Amino acid sequence: MSRIGKQPVAIPAGVDVAIDGSTVRVKGPNGELTRTLHQDVRIRREGTDVLVERPSDDPKHRALHGLSRTLVANMVEGVTSGFKKTLEIVGVGYRAENKPFGLTLSLGYSHPIDYRAPEGIKLRAASPTVVEVSGPNKEVVGQVAAEIRSLRPPEPYKGKGVKYQGEVIRRKAGKAGGK
Repeated sequence: MSRIGKQPVAIPAGVDVAIDGSTVRVKGPNGELTRTLHQDVRIRREGTDVLVERPSDDPKHRALHGLSRTLVANMVEGVTSGFKKTLEIVGVGYRAENKPFGLTLSLGYSHPIDYRAPEGIKLRAASPTVVEVSGPNKEVVGQVAAEIRSLRPPEPYKGKGVKYQGEVIRRKAGKAGGK
């Protein structure tokens, strides 16, 4: 039995969960999320909990069991408290600026980069060198943070670029000068 999959997902007050076959719809204070899970996994609501069950001990079903339970738990957490990723911009003249559509980033290129926020995602430049990405969908928050990071990934010699908060950049020694 999957240690993660067998745990029930608790539904907090103020969150509505609707299950229609393999489609789960979760509505809460931070928005609404819908996801269709694999048809082999059974989802049922029991009081204030959601239970995920698998049909057999087949390795494929065992993998889907824990995955499906985690996806439902992330949906519930997303509509209650939401998810947030913080990015740091390192480099002289590198900065981010809030705009109505998202962000304008100056990352050392000959032009500024306009990044438009997808629906449901909030982008905020807390300071010129710190960007916060937040929203109810964990996948989309992570994808947007990865896209912003990929605009100028940190380089190993001086550490300049966009990195996740707390990310450690492995530094390389530069050229050995002289003879």
